[in-house]
Amino acid sequence: MKSCPSPLATRPGKGFTLVEVMVAMVIGMLGLIIMMQVFSEAERQRRATTGTGDAQSNGAMALYTLQRDIRQGGYGFNSLSALGCPVTLPAPASRTLSQLAPVIINPPTTDVPAGDASSDTLLISFGNGEGSPEGDMITAVSGSLVAVQTIANARVGQWVAAAPPSPTIGCALTLAQITAIAAPNITVTGSGAVDGNILFNFGTNPRILAYAIRAGNLTVCDYRTADCGAACTAADGSCNANWIPIANNIVSLRAQYGRDTSSPMDGIDTWDQTTPAQPSPANQEVFACLWARASALRIAVVARNSQLERDTITAAAPTWAGSAGAAINLSARSNWQNYRYRVFETVIPLRNLPWMASCT
Repeated sequence: MKSCPSPLATRPGKGFTLVEVMVAMVIGMLGLIIMMQVFSEAERQRRATTGTGDAQSNGAMALYTLQRDIRQGGYGFNSLSALGCPVTLPAPASRTLSQLAPVIINPPTTDVPAGDASSDTLLISFGNGEGSPEGDMITAVSGSLVAVQTIANARVGQWVAAAPPSPTIGCALTLAQITAIAAPNITVTGSGAVDGNILFNFGTNPRILAYAIRAGNLTVCDYRTADCGAACTAADGSCNANWIPIANNIVSLRAQYGRDTSSPMDGIDTWDQTTPAQPSPANQEVFACLWARASALRIAVVARNSQLERDTITAAAPTWAGSAGAAINLSARSNWQNYRYRVFETVIPLRNLPWMASCT
């Protein structure tokens, strides 16, 4: 009897060899690596795009805020008799600022502590009163009672300051509040007013605002609510709670005065950071007229993309219209070249200064 072979014995073997498994693993790993690289690059591009959008928003917000306040600079005291005079502020500041002006670039550090390296600070002052920008003549003073020529615009709660009738060496202003009104007198204590002075009405909410870049943020401090001149003690340069961040990832602020140096005045011909100062020999009218000649401010705000790149992507610091006299320098941060930047710049007229008496 002849036996038949078993079907299992003649069936060919099935499955993968070790070589086939290893080849499949290599192909799968290559595919996974490629997918991860594509995902990583897409994620990097997404973060860069998102960061650029944030930088756009932060820079635009910072520029708008500065532009809005600078345009108001000088409102309520745009007179030669007040410009350049030291001004004493009430509590909580209880501090005497070096001089009163619409906008001061890099004021003394006793007025505004320095911000981040290679970045400017600003001190902006303006009121919101309804009186004449040239002030109101004081006709009589008896203790805290001050008689003024025009009392119709005076309100209880408004802040006023008395100045000499003309530019005077040694002038000093004190911001004091009206507590009562009985025509033709207003009641104001500690103003230092004397008969013949000019009374400037700063309104119910005068603003003396300090701006600085601190720890990579644009910050503001209001002298009416805090002592902005207090020294910075925080290790990161953020000063203290008096300084409120209003836009983050702002790494530089640069500013220049637009001045008319010709005689007679016929328009801006110089851009620089030279803050008007008392000449030698001292002459308050010349000093005040130096402020009258500064009729615009040119500013640049540098916003940074928050995305830190692995490679160098910014070979040189960005530039702006005022780079010749106030260059943008970002080298204080060692890895500054691994970020992207956007510069926002504009020219802002100091619109309250042209109302004053002309200077020759």
